[in-house]
Amino acid sequence: MKQLVKADNPTLYFIGVTTLQSSIMRVFPEWAKALGLKDAVIKGIDIPIHADPALYREVTAFIRDDEKSLGALVTTHKIDLFHACRDMFDYLDPYAAAFGELSSISKKEGRLEGYAKDPISCGLALDTFVPANYWKDHGGEVFLMGAGGSAISIGAYLMKAEWGENRPSRIIVANRSQPRLDEIRRIFEALNPGIPFLYCLTPEEGQNDRLLSDLKPHSLIVNATGLGKDRPGSPLSDSCVFPRESLVWELNYRGDLKFMHQAEEQKLDRVLLVEDGWTYFIHGWTQVIAEVFHIDITGDALAACDRIAREMR
Repeated sequence: MKQLVKADNPTLYFIGVTTLQSSIMRVFPEWAKALGLKDAVIKGIDIPIHADPALYREVTAFIRDDEKSLGALVTTHKIDLFHACRDMFDYLDPYAAAFGELSSISKKEGRLEGYAKDPISCGLALDTFVPANYWKDHGGEVFLMGAGGSAISIGAYLMKAEWGENRPSRIIVANRSQPRLDEIRRIFEALNPGIPFLYCLTPEEGQNDRLLSDLKPHSLIVNATGLGKDRPGSPLSDSCVFPRESLVWELNYRGDLKFMHQAEEQKLDRVLLVEDGWTYFIHGWTQVIAEVFHIDITGDALAACDRIAREMR
């Protein structure tokens, strides 16, 4: 693979689909300065969606064996890379093992380690815009469009038993393919949440619209499909109607963001709070950078990274 060249500097890789378009390519050098990561660089590795497992193994082996290749953030390929390379890791954190995905590759004392950081970063992002006691006060539902790593992490965070009565009244998952729908059902049922779930196969246009129309007010609607970033479009049609007084979360922060624009057109009439994926982006990256470079990014360090990124946006 031409993108795999021996690293001359401490290197963090970004394994994605269209990595050069990501803001992290401009943000990381400034973060590295602020965090004291001398000479550290970032490089993108672009892989087609649902690539041959041998390609994932080639990339993982390169990072493992190249001295100055310190690790990677994985997006889009979290589940496929996990299943192709699971046996190559010396350690997988409990989230990675339970959810069958990984978003972070790092090395420590000669070991190759894999982590699923999304359950942490999505929780940090949700806490910035979901009001306290939102579910207990309003009894709304969650509609997750997409059944990949982000959807798994969001659902797992919201269903935690420790939240007590402050959990959604129901979680609906819609996806275009049955295998991923079966996998997310397996994971959620293993977590034994004690709240109702509905799993829907929605390969045709308009099917997600109908599920959306049945939601209660004060719900949370999430685009976790990837549509609107690496691929144009939205999982909803232009005829969709959002439930009143609800939260709408577009996990993407770049691309055509059609889903977010659909929500913004109804924002005033339907009284919607519309959030993009920028805060998720910041927490997702800082969690992985901390793991790869073995540093702490909390408090003032996190605040500095947040400020730098928002100034460069």
